[in-house]
Amino acid sequence: MRPFAIAAALIAVASTAGAATCGNDSGGFNAWKQQFATEAAAQGVGDRGLSALAATQYATRTISADRNQKSFKYSLDEFLRIRGADTIVSQGRKKIANNPNFFSGLEDRYGVPASIIVTIWGMETGFGNFMGDSNVLSAISTLAYDCRRSDFFTPHALAALQLVDRGSLSSGTIGAMHGEVGHTQFLPGNVSRYGVDADGNGVVDLTNQSDSLASTANFLAQKGWQRGAGFQEGQPNFAIIQQWNAAGVYQKAIAQMAGQIDG
Repeated sequence: MRPFAIAAALIAVASTAGAATCGNDSGGFNAWKQQFATEAAAQGVGDRGLSALAATQYATRTISADRNQKSFKYSLDEFLRIRGADTIVSQGRKKIANNPNFFSGLEDRYGVPASIIVTIWGMETGFGNFMGDSNVLSAISTLAYDCRRSDFFTPHALAALQLVDRGSLSSGTIGAMHGEVGHTQFLPGNVSRYGVDADGNGVVDLTNQSDSLASTANFLAQKGWQRGAGFQEGQPNFAIIQQWNAAGVYQKAIAQMAGQIDG
């Protein structure tokens, strides 16, 4: 990992994002891909990444989902019931009990309790049981092309192509509707910034459980998690939970379920 080089590349591509013409429908997507390929190559993306970009298709389902997002309007109790909080708590306890050395190792290294990690894992993908049904490269490229939030997603699209070059993603990687990938659903730019090769095989692969959970702990640690401090609302680490997801009810749910797992 070369975090400073990655950050510089992300900043550089964001500053040149206007060179590739965005659009609001599929009509200009292929032209945008050609333009973006030139930008990506200038940022060091190699043949594997460029070939993956060329293979992407306009993701109609992703655009539909992006333009019809609904805010979390549930009460906390309703949200916990709908998300199956009792199941997440019971399964989370079992996950920790079945692999205590792994989770204690994460806490020793990053300072983040196992209860937080497994709660996020359960919330995001049901402990890896559903990590999405969308092509990651097509989704993230489509969002970078779409004028609505091109500035936000363009750096993630570049990061995705860089990850293809490194073997962390492929043209066939499946993830969530907005291009999130893995057990805890990282956007590609966050894979680049916070991804950890926990199993030591030389590749950061967030579809691998160990890599994904270690990356989640690293994300929270890098955001400023205070070892040993509380994480309920009003306590120091709740502000770090807030950086995981912008929805207030989601943040409170993580804190409450993790507290129940700790007992």
